[in-house]
Amino acid sequence: MAKEKLYYSIREVAEMFQINQSNLRFWEKEFKQLRPKRNEKGTRFYTKEDIQVVKQILFLVNDQKLTLEGAKKRLGSKKDEVERKQEITERLLSVRDELKVMISQLGKN
Repeated sequence: MAKEKLYYSIREVAEMFQINQSNLRFWEKEFKQLRPKRNEKGTRFYTKEDIQVVKQILFLVNDQKLTLEGAKKRLGSKKDEVERKQEITERLLSVRDELKVMISQLGKN
C-alpha cells in the first residue's frame, strides 16, 4: 500500500484538480484559509488541510455557483457547513456513479 504524502507541490495540486497553477497562487492571495508552507526558496508545499481548502473553494465556485467574494464569505463564516455539504455532494455523486454501473449491467442481461 502506498504511503500517503505529507506535502504536495503546486503542480501536483493543480493536476489533482485539473486547474492552473495560477489559480492556486491567486486563491492564496484571496483566501486567508489557503496558506501553503514555503521553503527558503519560496517553493510551495501544500498539506492535506490546504488541499481540503482547495476542494472547498472549487465546490463553492463550481458546484454552488458562488463568486469568489461569496465563496470567501461562506468559507470564512460557515466552514463546517461547507464541509458537510461538500461531503454530502461527493457521496451523492459516488452513489449516482454506482447506480449508473448497475443500470448498465442490468441492461446487458
